Amino acid sequence: METPSNHKDAAWVSRLHLGRLEKLREQLEKFDCAAGLFYDPVNIRYATGTSNMQVYSLHNPCRYAFVTTTGPVILFDFKGCEHLSSGCPAVSEVRDAVSWYHFVSGPRVQEFAGLWRDGVLSLLREHGGGNRRLAVDRLDPMGTHLLEAGGVQIVDGQEVAHMARLIKTPEEIIALREAVDVCQTGIRRMRDATAPGMSEQEIWAILHQTNIERGGEWIETRLLSSGPRTNPWYQEASDRRVEDGDMISLDSDLVGPHGYSADISRSWTVGNGRPSDEQRCLYAAAHEQVNRNAELFQPGQSFFEIADQAWRLPEPFAQYEQPAIAHGIGLCNEFPLIMHADHIRQLGHDGILEPGMVMCVESYVGAIDGHEGVKLEQQVLVTESGCEILSDMEFENELL
Repeated sequence: METPSNHKDAAWVSRLHLGRLEKLREQLEKFDCAAGLFYDPVNIRYATGTSNMQVYSLHNPCRYAFVTTTGPVILFDFKGCEHLSSGCPAVSEVRDAVSWYHFVSGPRVQEFAGLWRDGVLSLLREHGGGNRRLAVDRLDPMGTHLLEAGGVQIVDGQEVAHMARLIKTPEEIIALREAVDVCQTGIRRMRDATAPGMSEQEIWAILHQTNIERGGEWIETRLLSSGPRTNPWYQEASDRRVEDGDMISLDSDLVGPHGYSADISRSWTVGNGRPSDEQRCLYAAAHEQVNRNAELFQPGQSFFEIADQAWRLPEPFAQYEQPAIAHGIGLCNEFPLIMHADHIRQLGHDGILEPGMVMCVESYVGAIDGHEGVKLEQQVLVTESGCEILSDMEFENELL
């Protein structure tokens, strides 16, 4: 169970958990589902407020939650872990998970999957009121076939969960602010500690340490690079030792306190020397794009309108421009994804910004034949009156 911070008591945690469960049940009812079966650890966290072996369960389906639309929430946890959910207000009952993935079942996968199927069908009969529609987010093919053979109509549980998670409750916004604070503290420590001779991994480790020591949990990627490794983007931290004058670029992808995420990008130079004209040009373009586009995130704006109005990178940076203007964020990067105008109508979709949505606005600037690249990203909250910048960390004045 999540442990509340010193300034967040049990009543606050209860409101956080029960508020999310209510929103999830609203979507289950909207999709005419008798229940939801959730294996994604992020969705389990959202539905139940519980956390157990999050990274392990990303690739080993060892725990799941059965959330009825009007009845109990039954958490099927890793055997021997029932005490972890003691007192959790969103959980009605804890049972041992029936695990049937090959690592634990070996050649008996079919047998154990059949036992699991029987348990799910029994719960549907008991709590479904004759409704056979079940929202499922992630399931191996065998499980899908067994449920369908048992007369279950499977609904996309990721869509159900994403629509529930779209608008944040007041408690979620408080948790997101705390995650941003932890992340920004970590980035400042990284920037201040950076010195010639340090490896990228040594710099990156500072963010992990800050996150863990302040109640955070894990980080989804390792996106930090230096000097020539900043171009092209998406190169993860290595043992390269940074040199005086290098650009450092990072994307945090941090999962902080209470499981909430801060996805903030910043870039800075190594040493005390004056940045080069190329570095200043890169940084200025990223700064202009991320700030001008953040201003578009006003309530009532459509995704197509944002795409049509978004500030685009000029040549020679256009070919490496991020295809997405922004994405949602909560317990992790999540729906929606808003693409640029040359992608959104073919590959994306429309939608409307609503108060309570939290978005991350992105920019990467680098030329195909360039030496370095700059990554900046801002986390914003859509409010009734406009856009609030949650990631209020300063930019690098010497690069502007």
